[in-house]
Amino acid sequence: MPTTIELVLPPEERYDNARLRQQAARQTGLSLEKISHVEILKASLDARGRDPVFRLRADVYGPGEVFVPEPALLQGFCPVDGKHGRVLIVGAGPAGYFAALELIELGIQPIVLDRGKDARTRRRDLRAIQQFGEVNPHSNYCFGEGGAGTYSDGKLYTRSAKRGDLRKALRLLVEHGAKSDILTEAHPHIGSNKLPGVVQNIRETIVHYGGEVHFGQLVMDFILKNNRIAGVVTQDVSPEKTGAGNTTREWLADAVILATGHSARDIYRLLHMRNVRIEAKPFALGVRVEHPQTMVDNTQYRQSPRGEHLPAASYSLVCQVRERGVFSFCMCPGGLIVPAATAPGEIVTNGMSMSRRDSPFANSGVVVAVEPEDLQDWQKHGVFAHLEFQAEVERRMFEAGDGSQKAPALRLPDFIAGRLSADLPASSYIPGLFPAPLYTLLPPFIYKRLRDGLAQFGKMMRGYHTAEAVVVGTESRTSAPVRIPRDPVSLMHPEVVGLYPCGEGAGYAGGILSAAMDGQRVAQVVGNNLASLLKF
Repeated sequence: MPTTIELVLPPEERYDNARLRQQAARQTGLSLEKISHVEILKASLDARGRDPVFRLRADVYGPGEVFVPEPALLQGFCPVDGKHGRVLIVGAGPAGYFAALELIELGIQPIVLDRGKDARTRRRDLRAIQQFGEVNPHSNYCFGEGGAGTYSDGKLYTRSAKRGDLRKALRLLVEHGAKSDILTEAHPHIGSNKLPGVVQNIRETIVHYGGEVHFGQLVMDFILKNNRIAGVVTQDVSPEKTGAGNTTREWLADAVILATGHSARDIYRLLHMRNVRIEAKPFALGVRVEHPQTMVDNTQYRQSPRGEHLPAASYSLVCQVRERGVFSFCMCPGGLIVPAATAPGEIVTNGMSMSRRDSPFANSGVVVAVEPEDLQDWQKHGVFAHLEFQAEVERRMFEAGDGSQKAPALRLPDFIAGRLSADLPASSYIPGLFPAPLYTLLPPFIYKRLRDGLAQFGKMMRGYHTAEAVVVGTESRTSAPVRIPRDPVSLMHPEVVGLYPCGEGAGYAGGILSAAMDGQRVAQVVGNNLASLLKF
């Protein structure tokens, strides 16, 4: 059996294999020539002391001990042809694609339908929204192959490890092109420049083994009969088929996994129209706050500039303001703020980082929890109270501007003081920023809690309250404002046989990995239930 050791290495030695083996030899008492292999199990950066260090846990293999790598998961895949069942998956995000991979392992054919475009073609629409303010409602930062995660950072940290097979999800990402470091890093990250390739490789695997992936398929209706779903009806919204010539198609299957993401508002409305029960769900709303990355590095590492072997520093802040949590969300060190609107007439922001995290800016959502009692004026909208509130804030941000995707913003001290900024610092947000009274554009209960929360953050993190930090409206798509209920055991909708709500859009995940694991979990249950569903 190998010997497990704990190592502490300075940043410059983290990836130095010779120094790693020397440290392993010193701790185990083995000579260097007797160490056959050192396998890193976990690695994390510890910046709490005077000098940052990497802490590693590793297995050291000595004489007669042979390290045997895990066999590739894809080695166990076999072609599927629908003879053992066909399952429709609505949505080609992490929940949908990982559900498809799991179904193939179970011998069931997945048919993935997505309203958007493949990852490569989708880039043109991202360029259009960034540079020209043109929002394609079917292809944007939220809709399209890979979902919101493909082009909005690629962080893989999750607190939901107990909800599924975390390591399996990570291994599948590695087998499709992600660096193997994500298997060991405490806060793994792929990057928005690398994820599109990984996502496309996953699609190729699905198709290679007999699954299907269809883009430009907007779900217009559910095929329901006797409280059972038999399929969906889609409209082809492919670019070459726009206008009056749009075609519709029926897709029939033995079960439907609904994995549409947190921004598919039309799906929520379709469910409601078809009397399929949905529920309002608490969420969070706020702003994007962007700092110079040098400020974050200096505060966290106590170095200026940071050492060449250290990654761009990040932060995580949280406080309570009048019985509501105010917290940083989706922090992107060395990142960019991007326009994440899914329809014309709204301003929505998100953050992303490339794999090297080498932007001179650091941004994070700073949001406040929104509970039902906060929204008495919106209760007339019933289950859509939270969704309508979210949409109204996004429209206010847009209407404050010039009709483009320029976003309203204030310098951080001005936001806290409730005054208009005379000018704004440099920003990563390509469409541009303009000074605007966010303190009146945001609902009062949101602004006041954010103001007080940001004031507390300034006391918690040295340098946070710099005039070079900019507050940008609005960070509103933190999670779904609607939940699609499901039975905790069967994972089916309680009232529709064969309908499986899944992932972030259904209210059961909150990021790439948690969505992927939920997709795997739902697919496993579908596989177990399919025999009984076919007899229904």
